[in-house]
Amino acid sequence: MSITETPTTKVFSPWATFTVCAIASYISTLDMSIVNVAFFEIQESFPKDSASTIAWVVTAYSILFGSLLVVSGRLADQVGRKRFFITGTGFFLVGSLLCAIASTMGLLIAGRAVQGLGGAMMVPASTGLLLGVFPPEKRGQVMAWVGSIGALGVASGPTLGAFFVSTFGWRSAFWINVPICFITLVLAWRVTSESPRMKGSRPDILAAVVFTVAVAALVWGISRSETLGWGDSSVLALFAIALAFGLLVAWRSVHHSDPLLPGELFKERTFTLANISTFLYGAAFSGNILNNVLFQRTIWEFSATKAGWFSVLSPIVVAITSMIVGRKMASIGYRRLLIAGPMIMASTVMASVLFLNTNPTPWFPFLPIMFFLGIGLGATFPPLSACTIMRLPQNRFAVGSAINNTFRQVGTAVGVALVVTVQSQTEGIEGFRNGWKVAICFALAAAAVSIFQPNKANQLA
Repeated sequence: MSITETPTTKVFSPWATFTVCAIASYISTLDMSIVNVAFFEIQESFPKDSASTIAWVVTAYSILFGSLLVVSGRLADQVGRKRFFITGTGFFLVGSLLCAIASTMGLLIAGRAVQGLGGAMMVPASTGLLLGVFPPEKRGQVMAWVGSIGALGVASGPTLGAFFVSTFGWRSAFWINVPICFITLVLAWRVTSESPRMKGSRPDILAAVVFTVAVAALVWGISRSETLGWGDSSVLALFAIALAFGLLVAWRSVHHSDPLLPGELFKERTFTLANISTFLYGAAFSGNILNNVLFQRTIWEFSATKAGWFSVLSPIVVAITSMIVGRKMASIGYRRLLIAGPMIMASTVMASVLFLNTNPTPWFPFLPIMFFLGIGLGATFPPLSACTIMRLPQNRFAVGSAINNTFRQVGTAVGVALVVTVQSQTEGIEGFRNGWKVAICFALAAAAVSIFQPNKANQLA
């Protein structure tokens, strides 16, 4: 791939670009979880739709976001990252408007899909812009911080969602994106420089579409198993489609001149292990957040406001912990953090299984659980982001980051679908305990995979 033009020579502060990228990272991940606290109100607005159908309000976003990240990163390089970022922000704004005015569940899910498309365009383009303005020695730390801000977006979603839902209704969770997107558009236009356009073969767009269908079929199969059972012929057919289309993506990645998932990247052990762990941890993380919110709203019968206030501790702890870990992770050791973080999460979720019951106990043990959960999240996401790009060549940073985000979003979609399915198959508190157990299994698997990660940067190979 060669550079064909340099659109501008104007230089802006790298921290101005960081601000734009941080906003993009925050709002694109915030929208994965901000609707969780509104799940109950959305269900009341659309009483004819089942819980598994409403879960698509969450998963439609994750599927489109995750499956289109890599191809969007390639197109951003060819079109110009600034231009692509601004276009993606526009799609995100339009999707938010569609969700805010949706009169049917179909339109709401379609709006979420458009948001997912916009997010998939924003994130890799912003990553490319960011890595282009920081020197090599700063890139790992900056990427860790952006990853932490993304995690903060997911963690703070229930709290912010509760405030807007209880004050202005569930549609306000989407209306709030409109001014944020306008601010982002203005900042991106004024303080970022257009990247040189790269001339190269067209990325494998067909593989991106096939990948989207594969993930959608997998999630749909999990969702349908809620009412039809795992052995139903339509459920098995959906799983077969997911497997066949997934294998087709793998085949095209080997034979296409510009593959969706470049095989040479996965020869790096740290990159491969980090992405597997990201998928598993993303499933645990998203499933647990949704399960916590629905537990408070359903079993404890908390209002949206009350559920939000008792969820606010975790994102605060995530922010503090991730900033500390981002600075110290090289000296602490990547493997230690990537084992300890998921283990802390698994332990705190197990505490939910053992100590939370039908009697509302928000101050103890729920708040301590949220505190240690925040530590686990803050200790995990920075080293995951750093390990993703640590050993990649500079011209592969954007695609490597996009692949990592893809694994996270696919994990999110699978985790939410599994938790909702398992939870709804058993009435009362036992259903939520089963949901937490699903999150525990994913977290433990993420820790197990990370045993094979090197501990220090000079051991990464």
